[in-house]
Amino acid sequence: MNDRFLTLEEKIAYLERHVTEQDKAMLEFADELKVLRRELKAMRERSGDSGSSGPGEEGLPEPRPPHY
Repeated sequence: MNDRFLTLEEKIAYLERHVTEQDKAMLEFADELKVLRRELKAMRERSGDSGSSGPGEEGLPEPRPPHY
């Protein structure tokens, strides 16, 4: 019976460590995303782009007319 408890405690410890590592990674990604959004906003302001294009259209060139 003690072996089962020990096994469960080991698994819980592993899962707790894993969750902690994932939380840390998510916080790092969130911080990086904030920085990238600020940089993108600054670049758009420098280029004179108001960012008024629809969703998914950021930075896409105008399609060529069919006669090209």
